[in-house]
Amino acid sequence: MALSKAQKRNRIKRRIRKKISGTPERPRLSVFRSNKQIYAQIIDDLNGVTLASASSLNDKAAQGVAKIEQAQMIGKSIAEAAKKAGIEACTFDRNGYLYHGRVKALAEAAREAGLKI
Repeated sequence: MALSKAQKRNRIKRRIRKKISGTPERPRLSVFRSNKQIYAQIIDDLNGVTLASASSLNDKAAQGVAKIEQAQMIGKSIAEAAKKAGIEACTFDRNGYLYHGRVKALAEAAREAGLKI
């Protein structure tokens, strides 16, 4: 029986997470996207703590703009939140999504804002 789209993404996500883990020195930047919103968190997996987060749901400036622009705004804001938390570099967890479109826009905007991925 064929897997659904969500089951395929979860399989890819588990395969990625076997290799990627966030440490206090280099935490993990995790991205989640829904049909309308995009969310980003910086996570220390060893301590089980979220160090910084940003989402288009809570950002008033990101409301009512195109999805790609929304992702770019969240990428910039997660990089700023990371700098406030004292984080300069992190690993990128695309969470089973293709590195394309909104996920790519978020990652590139975070890099432009000074976060090393």
